[in-house]
Amino acid sequence: MIEQTLQVVSVEGTTVQLKGEQKPACEGCNGKCGSQIFSKLFGTHKKTLSINLEQTVQVGQKVRLSLDDSHIVRNAFFVYMLPLLGAFLGMLGSALIFNLSEPWQILTAIFGGVVGFFIAKQKVKSLKHEVNLVKVYPISFPLTQIDGDCDK
Repeated sequence: MIEQTLQVVSVEGTTVQLKGEQKPACEGCNGKCGSQIFSKLFGTHKKTLSINLEQTVQVGQKVRLSLDDSHIVRNAFFVYMLPLLGAFLGMLGSALIFNLSEPWQILTAIFGGVVGFFIAKQKVKSLKHEVNLVKVYPISFPLTQIDGDCDK
């Protein structure tokens, strides 16, 4: 199970908009790793997640959600392997079955990869993710010093 803590941005009936907390990509390399360089290049645009909750929550409250790992593995297989398999089968079919020259093999490999990409895109759209609510955290108030609390 993958778990993530999100903050409530807006509430409209039972539909809740959640925003993830910004986490540094990698603190072990002091900003010299590839993932942190890419995050600096492409920015840190925060997206919101819309989810239906039966529990009442308020703006600013934090919730913990979980996602089953098997969905992630299945999506990764479709996204990475289907275009690769399509390209390989296109190239192999044009070389062995049709005995085409190398430029035609390259074109059929590209065509097979594009077909594999569109099949993967349709498969990923049809997969449903079961996001489960693990915990709703209470709203915490910041502690401030009130006049007369400390000895003068």
